[in-house]
Amino acid sequence: MDYQVLKTAVSEGIATITISRPQALNALNSRFFQEMDSLLAEMSQRDDVKVLIITGEGKAFAAGADIAEMAQKTQGEGREFSRAGQRTFRNLELFAKPIIAAVNGFALGGGSELALACDIRIASAKAKFGQPEVNLGVIPGYAGTQRLPRLIGLGNALYLLMTGEMIGAEEALRMGLVQKVVEPDGLLPAAVELAKTISAKGPKAVRLVKQVTRQGFLMNFEAGCAHESEMFGSLFENEAAEGMRAFLEKRPPKWPQ
Repeated sequence: MDYQVLKTAVSEGIATITISRPQALNALNSRFFQEMDSLLAEMSQRDDVKVLIITGEGKAFAAGADIAEMAQKTQGEGREFSRAGQRTFRNLELFAKPIIAAVNGFALGGGSELALACDIRIASAKAKFGQPEVNLGVIPGYAGTQRLPRLIGLGNALYLLMTGEMIGAEEALRMGLVQKVVEPDGLLPAAVELAKTISAKGPKAVRLVKQVTRQGFLMNFEAGCAHESEMFGSLFENEAAEGMRAFLEKRPPKWPQ
């Protein structure tokens, strides 16, 4: 695919994906969803990519869905625009490899929902988060009403969803919306350092941590525990054998591919 909205750079097992519509504050349009789906399919086939980082160009991570594109849609077209975004963000959740959101600036509406669909969120101290859809007479359409309360609790989620209030990075950290806040010039280095830390671990174990944790979050406790045991056992005589052998021999592991 000819990528017009997304820029990608791969180095040391880390793919950095940059949303590049700075003139529109990286607003998410139909082209974005098409390119992200294509890029995820491409990255899933690359053995040299262990972790993805998603960030934005300029002063925004993504300042929402593209209102200019949405304004003239009918009910049916609006429903399909919502479903397209939901599909793409679900693909992020189901993507086998870890995905880090490096939130460099405004993450509003669809931009906040994009960050929510990633596995870990690191924010610049200048980042701003919010779900301001009610200001336009709509609601989040990319599963923000579903992911936000699961991440920060029902009360905090309803507060943000109903008021449309924009919060800073430190408040987002307090709520559990992000895992770390760093100075703006240290954002990408911090995201890369975290990606390197993760990519040094057992690759199958990391993939299963993401899969089992996300699936278990939607299961009852007993079913989640049973699934965990199955996946735990699946690593023996495979990656776990090398990891434990390396630990006992006091050497770095040589993970099987």
